[in-house]
Amino acid sequence: MIVQCKVKSIEPLASHTYQILLQPQDAVDFKAGQYLMVVMGLKDKRPFSIANAPSQANGLLELHIGAAEHNAYAGEVIDAMRSALANDSLIEVDAAHGDAWVKDSERPLLLIAGGTGFSYVRSILDECLAQAWQQEIHFYWGAKDKEQLYVMDELTDIAKQYANVTFVPVLEQADDNWQGKTGNVLQAVHQDFESLADYDIYLAGRFEMAGAARTQFVENKQALVERMFADAYAFI
Repeated sequence: MIVQCKVKSIEPLASHTYQILLQPQDAVDFKAGQYLMVVMGLKDKRPFSIANAPSQANGLLELHIGAAEHNAYAGEVIDAMRSALANDSLIEVDAAHGDAWVKDSERPLLLIAGGTGFSYVRSILDECLAQAWQQEIHFYWGAKDKEQLYVMDELTDIAKQYANVTFVPVLEQADDNWQGKTGNVLQAVHQDFESLADYDIYLAGRFEMAGAARTQFVENKQALVERMFADAYAFI
Protein backbone atom coordinates (compact mmCIF):
# COMPACT_ATOMS: atom_id res chain seq x y z
CA MET A 1 0.00 0.00 0.00
CA ILE A 2 1.38 3.39 -1.01
CA VAL A 3 1.12 5.92 1.81
CA GLN A 4 2.09 9.57 2.02
CA CYS A 5 4.16 10.37 5.11
CA LYS A 6 5.21 13.51 6.90
CA VAL A 7 8.80 13.48 8.12
CA LYS A 8 8.49 14.25 11.83
CA SER A 9 12.18 14.20 12.75
CA ILE A 10 15.68 13.15 11.72
CA GLU A 11 18.14 12.54 14.55
CA PRO A 12 21.72 11.20 14.47
CA LEU A 13 22.23 7.87 16.23
CA ALA A 14 25.90 7.35 15.36
CA SER A 15 28.34 8.44 12.69
CA HIS A 16 26.37 8.39 9.41
CA THR A 17 23.41 6.61 11.07
CA TYR A 18 20.07 8.35 11.56
CA GLN A 19 16.74 7.77 13.24
CA ILE A 20 13.83 8.95 11.11
CA LEU A 21 10.26 9.21 12.37
CA LEU A 22 7.52 9.21 9.75
CA GLN A 23 3.87 10.05 10.32
CA PRO A 24 1.75 8.31 7.67
CA GLN A 25 -1.35 10.10 6.41
CA ASP A 26 -3.24 6.79 6.54
CA ALA A 27 -2.88 4.06 9.16
CA VAL A 28 -0.28 1.43 8.33
CA ASP A 29 -0.73 -2.05 9.77
CA PHE A 30 2.53 -3.93 10.21
CA LYS A 31 4.01 -6.81 12.16
CA ALA A 32 7.22 -6.74 14.18
CA GLY A 33 10.02 -7.57 11.77
CA GLN A 34 8.43 -6.20 8.59
CA TYR A 35 9.85 -3.46 6.40
CA LEU A 36 8.68 -0.57 4.24
CA MET A 37 9.98 0.71 0.93
CA VAL A 38 10.75 4.40 0.41
CA VAL A 39 9.51 5.41 -3.04
CA MET A 40 12.31 7.28 -4.77
CA GLY A 41 10.95 6.92 -8.30
CA LEU A 42 8.47 5.04 -10.47
CA LYS A 43 10.62 1.90 -10.45
CA ASP A 44 12.87 2.80 -7.52
CA LYS A 45 11.67 1.60 -4.11
CA ARG A 46 14.27 1.16 -1.37
CA PRO A 47 13.59 -1.18 1.60
CA PHE A 48 14.26 -0.36 5.25
CA SER A 49 13.17 -2.26 8.34
CA ILE A 50 10.56 -0.69 10.60
CA ALA A 51 12.37 -0.21 13.91
CA ASN A 52 9.48 0.31 16.30
CA ALA A 53 7.05 -2.29 17.58
CA PRO A 54 3.46 -2.31 16.29
CA SER A 55 2.01 -2.17 19.80
CA GLN A 56 4.10 0.93 20.59
CA ALA A 57 4.00 2.75 17.25
CA ASN A 58 1.42 5.42 18.18
CA GLY A 59 0.81 6.09 14.50
CA LEU A 60 4.49 6.57 13.68
CA LEU A 61 6.98 4.56 11.61
CA GLU A 62 10.58 4.57 12.83
CA LEU A 63 13.57 3.88 10.57
CA HIS A 64 17.28 3.57 11.33
CA ILE A 65 19.28 4.30 8.18
CA GLY A 66 23.03 3.95 7.89
CA ALA A 67 24.29 6.27 5.17
CA ALA A 68 28.07 6.29 5.06
CA GLU A 69 29.69 8.51 2.43
CA HIS A 70 30.19 5.65 -0.02
CA ASN A 71 26.58 4.45 0.35
CA ALA A 72 24.63 6.54 -2.17
CA TYR A 73 21.69 4.12 -2.02
CA ALA A 74 20.92 5.11 1.58
CA GLY A 75 22.42 8.59 1.39
CA GLU A 76 19.97 9.66 -1.30
CA VAL A 77 17.09 8.55 0.93
CA ILE A 78 18.45 10.62 3.82
CA ASP A 79 18.73 13.62 1.48
CA ALA A 80 15.12 13.15 0.35
CA MET A 81 13.98 12.93 3.99
CA ARG A 82 15.87 16.10 4.88
CA SER A 83 14.36 17.93 1.94
CA ALA A 84 10.85 16.83 2.91
CA LEU A 85 11.41 17.92 6.51
CA ALA A 86 12.79 21.32 5.49
CA ASN A 87 10.04 21.99 2.95
CA ASP A 88 7.18 20.42 4.92
CA SER A 89 6.52 18.13 1.96
CA LEU A 90 5.58 14.45 1.93
CA ILE A 91 7.48 11.22 1.35
CA GLU A 92 5.87 8.18 -0.25
CA VAL A 93 6.37 4.75 1.29
CA ASP A 94 5.07 1.33 0.29
CA ALA A 95 4.21 -0.63 3.44
CA ALA A 96 4.27 -3.12 4.94
CA HIS A 97 6.30 -5.97 3.41
CA GLY A 98 8.23 -9.07 4.44
CA ASP A 99 7.48 -12.54 5.76
CA ALA A 100 10.22 -12.62 8.41
CA TRP A 101 8.02 -11.14 11.12
CA VAL A 102 8.01 -12.63 14.60
CA LYS A 103 5.97 -15.83 14.82
CA ASP A 104 3.73 -16.79 17.72
CA SER A 105 5.82 -19.48 19.37
CA GLU A 106 6.91 -20.76 22.77
CA ARG A 107 10.40 -21.58 21.48
CA PRO A 108 13.29 -19.45 22.80
CA LEU A 109 14.40 -16.65 20.49
CA LEU A 110 17.82 -15.85 19.10
CA LEU A 111 17.96 -12.35 17.60
CA ILE A 112 21.07 -11.47 15.57
CA ALA A 113 21.85 -8.09 14.02
CA GLY A 114 24.76 -6.80 12.00
CA GLY A 115 25.05 -3.00 11.95
CA THR A 116 21.77 -1.20 11.26
CA GLY A 117 20.15 -4.60 10.82
CA PHE A 118 19.57 -3.83 14.49
CA SER A 119 16.32 -2.04 13.59
CA TYR A 120 14.74 -5.31 12.41
CA VAL A 121 15.41 -7.24 15.61
CA ARG A 122 14.73 -4.23 17.86
CA SER A 123 11.14 -4.18 16.62
CA ILE A 124 10.84 -7.87 17.45
CA LEU A 125 12.40 -7.47 20.90
CA ASP A 126 10.14 -4.57 21.84
CA GLU A 127 7.03 -6.39 20.64
CA CYS A 128 7.94 -9.53 22.60
CA LEU A 129 8.45 -7.48 25.75
CA ALA A 130 5.21 -5.58 25.21
CA GLN A 131 3.38 -8.90 24.85
CA ALA A 132 5.10 -10.25 28.00
CA TRP A 133 6.67 -13.25 26.29
CA GLN A 134 8.29 -15.45 28.92
CA GLN A 135 10.72 -17.56 26.90
CA GLU A 136 14.43 -16.82 26.70
CA ILE A 137 15.43 -14.03 24.30
CA HIS A 138 19.10 -13.83 23.31
CA PHE A 139 20.03 -10.62 21.46
CA TYR A 140 23.39 -10.46 19.62
CA TRP A 141 24.41 -7.19 17.97
CA GLY A 142 27.61 -6.98 15.94
CA ALA A 143 29.21 -3.72 14.83
CA LYS A 144 32.54 -2.37 13.61
CA ASP A 145 33.16 -0.25 16.70
CA LYS A 146 31.49 0.80 19.93
CA GLU A 147 30.06 4.01 18.47
CA GLN A 148 27.89 1.96 16.12
CA LEU A 149 26.26 0.23 19.10
CA TYR A 150 24.21 3.38 19.52
CA VAL A 151 21.74 2.08 22.15
CA MET A 152 24.03 -0.38 23.92
CA ASP A 153 23.38 1.12 27.36
CA GLU A 154 19.62 0.95 26.83
CA LEU A 155 19.79 -2.72 25.80
CA THR A 156 22.04 -3.49 28.75
CA ASP A 157 19.40 -1.98 31.05
CA ILE A 158 16.65 -4.00 29.36
CA ALA A 159 18.63 -7.19 29.97
CA LYS A 160 18.96 -6.24 33.65
CA GLN A 161 15.24 -5.48 33.91
CA TYR A 162 13.99 -8.66 32.20
CA ALA A 163 15.31 -11.96 33.52
CA ASN A 164 14.55 -13.74 30.22
CA VAL A 165 16.60 -11.30 28.07
CA THR A 166 20.33 -11.66 27.38
CA PHE A 167 22.15 -8.97 25.42
CA VAL A 168 25.55 -9.66 23.84
CA PRO A 169 27.34 -6.87 21.93
CA VAL A 170 30.17 -7.91 19.61
CA LEU A 171 32.81 -5.55 18.17
CA GLU A 172 35.00 -6.12 15.14
CA GLN A 173 37.36 -3.35 16.27
CA ALA A 174 37.79 -2.88 20.02
CA ASP A 175 40.22 -0.91 22.18
CA ASP A 176 41.83 -2.17 25.37
CA ASN A 177 38.94 -0.88 27.49
CA TRP A 178 36.36 -3.11 25.81
CA GLN A 179 35.25 -5.91 28.12
CA GLY A 180 32.89 -7.70 25.74
CA LYS A 181 33.19 -10.09 22.83
CA THR A 182 35.22 -9.27 19.73
CA GLY A 183 35.27 -10.57 16.18
CA ASN A 184 32.38 -11.76 14.04
CA VAL A 185 28.88 -11.85 15.54
CA LEU A 186 28.16 -15.27 14.00
CA GLN A 187 31.34 -16.64 15.55
CA ALA A 188 30.19 -15.33 18.92
CA VAL A 189 26.90 -17.19 18.59
CA HIS A 190 28.76 -20.30 17.44
CA GLN A 191 30.92 -20.19 20.56
CA ASP A 192 28.04 -19.63 22.98
CA PHE A 193 25.59 -22.34 21.86
CA GLU A 194 26.12 -26.07 21.72
CA SER A 195 22.89 -26.51 19.75
CA LEU A 196 20.32 -24.21 18.14
CA ALA A 197 17.79 -26.97 17.48
CA ASP A 198 15.25 -25.50 19.91
CA TYR A 199 15.55 -21.87 18.82
CA ASP A 200 13.61 -19.56 16.55
CA ILE A 201 16.32 -17.47 14.90
CA TYR A 202 15.74 -13.98 13.49
CA LEU A 203 18.59 -12.13 11.83
CA ALA A 204 19.33 -9.05 9.77
CA GLY A 205 22.51 -7.87 8.11
CA ARG A 206 24.19 -8.22 4.76
CA PHE A 207 22.96 -10.99 2.48
CA GLU A 208 26.26 -12.82 2.80
CA MET A 209 25.88 -12.79 6.59
CA ALA A 210 22.39 -14.26 6.38
CA GLY A 211 23.58 -16.93 3.97
CA ALA A 212 26.56 -17.82 6.14
CA ALA A 213 24.34 -18.05 9.24
CA ARG A 214 21.95 -20.43 7.55
CA THR A 215 24.76 -22.68 6.36
CA GLN A 216 26.76 -22.65 9.58
CA PHE A 217 23.88 -22.99 12.01
CA VAL A 218 22.07 -25.75 10.13
CA GLU A 219 25.22 -27.78 9.44
CA ASN A 220 27.02 -27.27 12.76
CA LYS A 221 24.42 -26.28 15.36
CA GLN A 222 21.35 -28.35 14.39
CA ALA A 223 19.28 -25.23 13.64
CA LEU A 224 16.04 -25.90 11.77
CA VAL A 225 16.05 -24.07 8.47
CA GLU A 226 12.27 -23.59 8.71
CA ARG A 227 12.77 -21.80 12.06
CA MET A 228 15.29 -19.31 10.68
CA PHE A 229 13.84 -16.00 9.55
CA ALA A 230 15.40 -13.13 7.59
CA ASP A 231 14.22 -10.91 4.75
CA ALA A 232 17.32 -12.01 2.85
CA TYR A 233 16.00 -15.57 2.60
CA ALA A 234 13.38 -14.42 0.11
CA PHE A 235 16.22 -13.55 -2.29
CA ILE A 236 19.08 -15.99 -1.64
